[in-house]
Formats: sequence, structure tokens, C-alpha cells
Amino acid sequence: MPIDFAQIPSPCFVLEERLLRQNLQLIRQVMDEAGCQIILALKGFSMYSAFPIVGEYLPGATASSLNEIKLINEYLGYRAHTYIPAYQDEEFGEVLERSSHLTFNSLSQWERFKQRVNDYNQTHPEKTVSCGIRVNPQYSEVETDMYNPCVPGSRLGVTRSHFGDTLPTGIEGIHFHTLCENGSDVLERTLEALESRFGDLLHQAKWLNMGGGHLMTREGYDIPKLISLVKAIKEKYNLDVILEPGSAIAWRTGYLVSTVLDMVESQGIEVAILNTSFAAHMPDTLEMPYKPRILGAYHEPVADKPTYRLGGMTCLAGDFMGDYSFDEPLKIGDTLVFDDMIHYTMVKTTTFNGVNLPSIGIWQANERFKLVKTFGYESFKDRL
Repeated sequence: MPIDFAQIPSPCFVLEERLLRQNLQLIRQVMDEAGCQIILALKGFSMYSAFPIVGEYLPGATASSLNEIKLINEYLGYRAHTYIPAYQDEEFGEVLERSSHLTFNSLSQWERFKQRVNDYNQTHPEKTVSCGIRVNPQYSEVETDMYNPCVPGSRLGVTRSHFGDTLPTGIEGIHFHTLCENGSDVLERTLEALESRFGDLLHQAKWLNMGGGHLMTREGYDIPKLISLVKAIKEKYNLDVILEPGSAIAWRTGYLVSTVLDMVESQGIEVAILNTSFAAHMPDTLEMPYKPRILGAYHEPVADKPTYRLGGMTCLAGDFMGDYSFDEPLKIGDTLVFDDMIHYTMVKTTTFNGVNLPSIGIWQANERFKLVKTFGYESFKDRL
């Protein structure tokens, strides 16, 4: 049944439970057939009100900060798979206690903290922590440099020239993350580059974490190839495989509901100003950049149809997105619904200009709307 957007406040992020479950069912099927672990990456989806649903399907979650670790512990009940580019002395003890796996970004970080890891594992044999190192295979097909961890001078991961013939004593896993919403064909070529540089070390490892960027819930993704790739590398190197997709979990599972506040004409261009913001509430649309889809709108201008540039409510000049066409002219008070606004969106919102954050809600499987959270002055003040 279609969502009744009239029941939903504006602006509001709305997760559709039915669609989330569809994604999770597919991911669980891949995990079972491939014989690997697929875990939630909080960097892409941290909506903890939906974690009980996620927990029905996935066996773990990965964090990139102590705060994300705590969220995993509290709302999923898992010890975290943790990768932080640089660990801090004052946090490291708590990170150890709350994690099952730790990946180090550099050999120097491992040298700095390995004694603390060894001491912890000796005193806590019932919950030892398995450690890995992030590697840079120096191969990525990500076109936007901001999202490409293999650009020259990247701080993320260790290149092969820094290793000897063996993994450092105490390191059990190898981790790479070089994909970004890619297909399994890109993974295939990435694994070829990884094996060409690190194949001898893979034979020494107990686990391989392939990071995120595996967009297996996108239409047209070659799932059988993904399963065969995972099976092949597991068998070849006799290790466990972990995937931690960010986008795939919540891909196309929800919306950002907005309202037209004003209509202005600017040098021959019709502009609709909304009660949401591209810069504050949808920053990826400007960073990637990409043009989000709007339900019921034409993604590109259509001749002889009402066409508008959409502007956000902040005073940033670049807080706009254009141009969209509609079957009928827009008017103040109209509802506009941005599609696919759950992954990598809520986790990046800001209160720039003091704008309120959008509310958060779930369109439940029983076709009722549940308002999860609203924000106001205190949310803005607490960030400052």
C-alpha cells in the first residue's frame, strides 16, 4: 500500500519497514549462500530505532568511533567490529572491552597498542579481541576523490611496500575498503589487485574483511558473482570473510518529506524554497554530487511543463538543487518527497544556521506511521 504522507510531519525522514526487511532478507540470503558474515556499517545507517529489525537478520555491526561502538552494544547487543583511523589513548581501553574485532589503520598504531591488546586478551580469555590491519591495494574504481581511499597520499590503509614477508605477530586479519556503491564486477577486479600484492599474506590470515560499498540490493547487481567470489577466496586462502555494506542495508528504504515554503522568480528561473536543506540535511547531494529523485516529479526539465529550481532554507547561496519539472505548478504548502534518503543522510545532518533537524519516523508494516523523534532548540544548542 502507498504511504499516506498526509500523516507525516514535515520535514521528516521516514523509513519504510517493508522495504528495509526486503533488503535484509536478500542480504541474509547472500550471507547464508556464500558462507560469510555480512554486518551493518553504522557509518551508513545508524537509525537505532530500527536496530531490532536489523538484528533479526544480521549477526554483527561495524563501528568507526567509540560512540558508534556504544550504540551497537546498547541497541544490537553485539560487541563491535571496530576500525578507527587512529585510536586515542584515553578511549582505547573501552574500545577493547566493547569490541570483538579491531582493525588498525597503520603498522605504527599496531605497535603502539599491541601490548595493551595482548594484556587484555590474556586477562579476558572469555572474550578475546581479534586484530587486523587495513591494507591499501592501490586499486579503486571510485570516481570521486573524496570517496576514494586509494588516491596518492591516502591516509587509509597500508601499502604492500611497508610489509615484510609475514603478517606482524598478533595480527589475524586483513581489511580493505575501496568500493563505493559498486557492483560485484568491481569487487572481482579489486580482489585481483589485492591478491597480486597481498596474496602471500592472505594465506597467513584467519579472516578477510572486504569493507563496504557492495551495493547488492541495487537492481541489476550480480549477486551470483558476489557469492562465487566470496566462496572462491574463502576456499583459496582458508579464511573467514566479512562484508560490511553501508548503503546496501537501507538502499531505497525511505524518504525525506518536505514542504514548499515560498515561491520566487529569479532572473527568469522559478524557485521553490523548502523547509529542508540540501546542505544541512542532504549534504551528500552537494558533496558527491548527485541529484536526488522526487516522487511524482520529472528528474530532468521537460519542455512545456512547470519547472523549478529547489532551494533549501539556509542562507548558504549554494543550498539549492535544480531543475525539476512537474505535471502541475507548485504552490506554497505543497508536499515534496525526496526518495532514497535513509542511508548516508541522517548520519550526516547538521544544524547549520540553527535550522531544525528533520523528524524521524517509521512507516510500519501494519501501515501505520510511528514518530520516533523530533528535534528543536535543545538539539541545536547541545551541538555548540
